[in-house]
Amino acid sequence: MPVLEGDLVFPDRVEPGRIGWVGDRLTAPEPGRRADDSGADILRWDGFIAPGFLDIHVHGGDGADFMDGTVEAFHTVCRAHARHGTTRVLATSTVAPADQIDRFLDICDSMLDRPTGGARVAGAHFYGPYFAPAAKGCHPGEGLGDPAHLKPGRFLDHRCVRTATVAPELPGTAEFLQECNKRGIVGCLGHSHATFSQVAEAVASGARHVDHLFCAMSDRARLRLSQAYPMRGGLFEATLALDALTTEVIADDRHLADELLYLAYKVKGPDRLALVTDSMRAMDMPDGEYWFGKDGKGEAIRKADGVGLTLDGKGLASAVQGLDVGLRAMSRASGAPLHEVVRMLTLTPARIAGLADRFGSLKEGKAADLVLLDRALQVRGVVVGGEWVVKV
Repeated sequence: MPVLEGDLVFPDRVEPGRIGWVGDRLTAPEPGRRADDSGADILRWDGFIAPGFLDIHVHGGDGADFMDGTVEAFHTVCRAHARHGTTRVLATSTVAPADQIDRFLDICDSMLDRPTGGARVAGAHFYGPYFAPAAKGCHPGEGLGDPAHLKPGRFLDHRCVRTATVAPELPGTAEFLQECNKRGIVGCLGHSHATFSQVAEAVASGARHVDHLFCAMSDRARLRLSQAYPMRGGLFEATLALDALTTEVIADDRHLADELLYLAYKVKGPDRLALVTDSMRAMDMPDGEYWFGKDGKGEAIRKADGVGLTLDGKGLASAVQGLDVGLRAMSRASGAPLHEVVRMLTLTPARIAGLADRFGSLKEGKAADLVLLDRALQVRGVVVGGEWVVKV
């Protein structure tokens, strides 16, 4: 039985100990360090041993995008993110014509928990086409619509769908969220210029999560443009104010300054805040122009200065970093203890996606997904389903 010894990162503490696995499942952690090897295959690690990271909002990497619609593209993206400590992903779609989304979801269904040589697909984030047109960001315009007219049933019936996004001001939002609830899918809000009251109505209909806080969303300043007084809140303020809502941040050292990361952590806390990459195909690729979404069919963007940008360079357009960057960025910005920052990459996203019984912590019976970090929080080794995919 393989056994790792080092500083184990639990949801509420870091302490020396050992963790092993049999097949693809963890055995019970053992506290402390011992000289007795007991004949086991023990690797002593002078650093941290954490649960594998779970990215609930990720589009691509290493030149591929999930929307390319091939098994090879899925494998490429999953191998790329494993190098950064990610062991499970919710493959995330983009706004696209229905046939492209169907293909994406069909592959997600077939790829659930299958080995890829890297991270494994834990499910899908159905993301678009139900965005407010003015808040679509870098997503392609073709395929945009609302759930009242583009019926969601054909998409939500896929067994892979764990989370699904809608802009709360769109017609059919309440019915869409109710359909999600019936299927055990987490209703998310995003790419929206909704008012606070529209968000509250969506929460009453079952919405529980908000995509990439601060990005592509309404706030007091934006809403004030259409009304002189009184000032009113939008999706941003509602996300911070409503305890029923969890959220996520892109902690890539480009989208958000440290004070915004700190604000998100301070208000929502590590149990309601996840770190995500929102990375697209340009992750781990040279600077240049790339397609966001299906290759040759999505939206052209440019990678420069460690981030995705619109071609004119005036707006952000997705991210190009791994979750290990988010770990270090949030650790610096928040000043939080390591176990809380790691929780935002592991147990909290697992809970948001309804997967905490299988992933997210060093607990007997959970998936043998592990990340070895050095003292500078650099990824040095990764185990997925009991198999080394990045060998220390």
